[in-house]
Amino acid sequence: MRLTTEIEQETDGRWIAEILELPGVMTYGKTPQEALSKVKALALHTLADMVEHGEIIDLSDLSFAAA
Repeated sequence: MRLTTEIEQETDGRWIAEILELPGVMTYGKTPQEALSKVKALALHTLADMVEHGEIIDLSDLSFAAA
């Protein structure tokens, strides 16, 4: 499973990062690195919840890529 990350700066100076394949998985940060770290953590929590509920089984090929 390849997850695509997208990051951009908002007009107020904050950075927003999202995972395109996981709707609603987006976070803000003061820096691009902070936003990216937070969105990866949120994605992993979301995927763990999906595994727990039987929605996905195999994460052995999980990777993150920039858009």
